[in-house]
Amino acid sequence: MTSALRTPAVAGRFYPGRAEELLREIRQYTSPGKTPREAERVAAIGCVAPHAGYIYSGGVAGAVYSRLEIPERCVILCPNHTGKGRPLAVIADTTWQTPLGEVAADADLAARLLRRFPALEEDSAAHRAEHAIEVQLPFLQTQQPELSIVPIVIGTSNFDVLRGLGEALADAIADRQEEDQEEDREEKVLIVASSDMNHYESDAVTRAKDRKAIERVLALDARGLWEVVMNEDITMCGFGPTIVMLTAAKLLGATSATLVKYATSGEVSGDYESVVGYAGIIVE
Repeated sequence: MTSALRTPAVAGRFYPGRAEELLREIRQYTSPGKTPREAERVAAIGCVAPHAGYIYSGGVAGAVYSRLEIPERCVILCPNHTGKGRPLAVIADTTWQTPLGEVAADADLAARLLRRFPALEEDSAAHRAEHAIEVQLPFLQTQQPELSIVPIVIGTSNFDVLRGLGEALADAIADRQEEDQEEDREEKVLIVASSDMNHYESDAVTRAKDRKAIERVLALDARGLWEVVMNEDITMCGFGPTIVMLTAAKLLGATSATLVKYATSGEVSGDYESVVGYAGIIVE
């Protein structure tokens, strides 16, 4: 049976809709002059990458992805910007289309996760118009032609639910990797938390707020991130996905995190009164 096709929702708006132009832009953000040699790339467990229009956040996203060895299997977690669909929504057997081609679903890993965490539901409505996973795909595709993904939209801020999903994700990944090892295969999984940082305050306020959130991520402190976002009114849209990623990554052996690049939209727009922050972080 052929899997369903998820067509692009923001091609031509958030990023170029033509393959040649898109490739050119991706290469600009990941050019050899700005990035380490292939041998110096890291096989990370997780990362945080922004999801705005490439003109604003492409430089930060490119800085993250160009420092990573991109495995064939990635779990991509993002916030729910549209308000549609279930609070925790995955599409387990849907192929994603971008101007660069198609990205397969990792239906097996998704099924393992669905069995472990019943609050996660199969639901296409949350994904149909959501941009925050889609904008990550061209960066991943250009480095990993055999890419397959588990795409998850998160529309809850409940810490216990987020932690539970992270624990289930770590369990599903560990279980799959154990089977791979028995078959003499070394299959890594990268967990991507798609998130922008603070929204629509001044550049100075945004940088101060974002510094507090980034400190918690660098400390691998999922609970601390939740608390600082809530207590300091930090409008980091993907803090939920980041909490899930941090929870899973620590259980999978992560011991450190590195801030690769930080920027705000003011650096591009020239408007420093109302900006969005972007952080690129690698978790190993």
